[in-house]
Amino acid sequence: MSETQQHVEEPGPSEVRSPLIQQELKRAGVWLALAVAIALVVVLAQPLMLIIGALVLATMMDGGTRLLGRVLPISRGWRLTIVLLSAVAFLAWTFYLTGSSLAAQAQAMRTIVEAQVMRVGGWAQQLGISATPDDLKDLAQQAMHSMGRVTAAVGTAVGAITSAVMMLVLGIFIATEPQLYERGVAWMLPMEKRSHFYQVAQKMGWTLRRLMFGRIIGMSVEGVGTWLLLWVGGVPMAGLLGILTGLLAFLPNIGAIVSGVLIVLVGFSGGTDTGLYAVGVYLAVQIIDGYLIVPMVAKRAVDLAPALVLAAQILFGALFGIIGLFLADPIVAMIKVYLEERSKALKARNDARLMRPADS
Repeated sequence: MSETQQHVEEPGPSEVRSPLIQQELKRAGVWLALAVAIALVVVLAQPLMLIIGALVLATMMDGGTRLLGRVLPISRGWRLTIVLLSAVAFLAWTFYLTGSSLAAQAQAMRTIVEAQVMRVGGWAQQLGISATPDDLKDLAQQAMHSMGRVTAAVGTAVGAITSAVMMLVLGIFIATEPQLYERGVAWMLPMEKRSHFYQVAQKMGWTLRRLMFGRIIGMSVEGVGTWLLLWVGGVPMAGLLGILTGLLAFLPNIGAIVSGVLIVLVGFSGGTDTGLYAVGVYLAVQIIDGYLIVPMVAKRAVDLAPALVLAAQILFGALFGIIGLFLADPIVAMIKVYLEERSKALKARNDARLMRPADS
């Protein structure tokens, strides 16, 4: 071939020209990418949970910063600093006042709960139930051992502290300037998808702020109310039970059951009258929270069915450990918001498509 002759590229044996084969290859690529994404989610489950936890913390910080903005005309950075310092001061004050007494009460509560479990076992045996007190004690020990395996997913004590610090630092960075990260995620999307992303992100942020605000109010009402009412009634360890009830209130459904069992067991350790009073306190606090706090605050943002939340807690708890149990409710809320906004966008698109022939 002469040097002046121009070379023309021609199709080779590996050239795919069949539209059917090209379409099937695209489908296979989509399924392969989906499988890789699922594998990455499984492998990186713990880091993803930490990131989602940081987003939840950032939402709580952002909510406090926005509330301060209504009364303090200062920059966002200073308002965020006030929120963080207030949270640290409250925790330090709580541990300073109740730290030593709560440690002793926690040790005593373990003894009381074990004794009450033995009493329940003896009472059940008298009624003809085959379970013996030793069986119930073994069941309680197995439950505690299972909880230990769940919490082991977070790691050792050092690992748990490290994870908490990482979530806190990441949450502070996001809460400092959330629009920066929102624009960064939108930049990776096509231009026609960005407006919908901003709308969904704004609705998710509003929903999470409302949900977390209601959760904090509920935790405060349940914790303080339980402590005061139990203290007035002379129930042992009212302070520890109040703190545990407030902390467990972050977990819908499951937290109320666990705190209720503890309150009843400790209450009946002081006698029948004290136990019945503890049951009344528990019911009163749960009714106030369920019929007053939650409808006024949380359900205005997102109304989640209790069975859906409980199923999500079981699923995320089994997959991701204790951190998945805590984050199940916010994750379900965000998924619901996305599906609702997606449904609205598709409905608007279909309505616009149906209107075009009429206009023409």
